[in-house]
Amino acid sequence: MIVQRRAVTAVLAAATLLLAAGCSDAGGGGGAGGSDTASPSRTGPQAAPSARATETAPPAKGSVKVLRTVAEGLKTPWGLAPLPDGDLLVSSRDEGTITRVDSKTGKKTELGEVPGVSAAGEGGLLGLALSPSFASDHMVYAYFTTDSDNRIARMLYEERKPAGEQLGAPNTVLRGIPKGYIHNGGRIAFGPDRMLYAGTGETGERGLAQDKASLGGKILRLTPEGEPAPGNPFPDSPVYSYGHRNVQGLAWDSKQRLFASEFGQDTWDELNQIKPGDNYGWPEAEGDSDDPAFHNPVSKWHTDDASPSGIAYAEGSIWMAGLKGQRLWRVPLKGTEAAADPQGFLKGEYGRLRTVVSAGGDKLWLVTSETDGRGSPESGDDRILELQVT
Repeated sequence: MIVQRRAVTAVLAAATLLLAAGCSDAGGGGGAGGSDTASPSRTGPQAAPSARATETAPPAKGSVKVLRTVAEGLKTPWGLAPLPDGDLLVSSRDEGTITRVDSKTGKKTELGEVPGVSAAGEGGLLGLALSPSFASDHMVYAYFTTDSDNRIARMLYEERKPAGEQLGAPNTVLRGIPKGYIHNGGRIAFGPDRMLYAGTGETGERGLAQDKASLGGKILRLTPEGEPAPGNPFPDSPVYSYGHRNVQGLAWDSKQRLFASEFGQDTWDELNQIKPGDNYGWPEAEGDSDDPAFHNPVSKWHTDDASPSGIAYAEGSIWMAGLKGQRLWRVPLKGTEAAADPQGFLKGEYGRLRTVVSAGGDKLWLVTSETDGRGSPESGDDRILELQVT
């Protein structure tokens, strides 16, 4: 196990300022392992007192135990999708490939390369999700950057074919999401309603976040075929919420409520509870706002402490992977509020953390991100870890 990242990470981070301009995901941090608490953290109320009173919060303090390294030697891993048999599909942002990882042995088998991926800056092959009917249709969904846009496509996974030839031709379900060198969003997930959700970024063009006609700076809700989902807040539109800067984490709690992580600029990163049709404030607001038109975050972090990407729900808490912050944050929930201050784990022990996914019960899969051009990769990077959490 890696004990701690070298202090030179901070020096290397300074060399990446071209990518980091106006973006909180600028480089490495460091520090000792163990846990720490964010301050300030909790923000304004997000649910009616009557709803909160009926829910029990987990303990204010939790724990994280690294059970094992599942796989290592991954190049720019980004999306992670657990298969029904327990194995994992992982995307490579820069190589544009999808690889199957045997969750018991760590053996890696490349399914194939996604055609049309144009990797540059923060763009490339990003989020993965399995069809809600995967057992019968064997469809894998991917969010990726092309020469002209970001888009979502689905591909048939044919396991019986030779390695490298197991992905069918992409069938694009949504195109025209704005692309940029930064802020491409990229997380996709099927919700409890079997609809497809996607977090997008505003590519550095701030006005896109407030423009409901644009797909940039939004959370989108689609049918599996890519049409605006029934019941969306805006007629004939895939837009589910807006006013976002760069959404890279989506997760639902045990009550089927949606949470999302969001990169701030210079001051506050956010964890938000998502309500259909709500405005989350960017670029007029970063963190809390006194303007009732904007939905305030559940929790917030200084950008050096977080730069959040993936999130997952387990054991009554949201778990949030931090890139620049190089730690895993725990946010215990009571209803749609933070029940206690966020608690950080694994600070500096594995470097930048990109993706966290529920492995069922008190287990999580955690993906590191040291080979993305902003880290300090060491032998074995990047890797997938199995965690036990409380």
